[in-house]
Amino acid sequence: MANTASAKKMIRKIEKRTLINNMRKNKTRTTVRKVMDAISAGSYESAMLAFKSAMSNLHRCVTKGVMHKNTAARKISRLNAKIYKLFKTVEKTV
Repeated sequence: MANTASAKKMIRKIEKRTLINNMRKNKTRTTVRKVMDAISAGSYESAMLAFKSAMSNLHRCVTKGVMHKNTAARKISRLNAKIYKLFKTVEKTV
């Protein structure tokens, strides 16, 4: 329990920041899920569009301190590898 006014204010600030960070994380998860859905559907163009959005959100999470930079880099790398694999299969069929 906070006793001083500054400690009470910090609790309020932390609660607001936690809500904002959770919103950012949820949005990032959603964009990554959209990429995975597009990849599983076999749509290269929509996967690339969703990937750009997901990459932007992941980098923003790093900038805002929500996610570690290596975590974001790992997620981007894995998504990129899956999209490249999809590209190779689409390229062979055309």
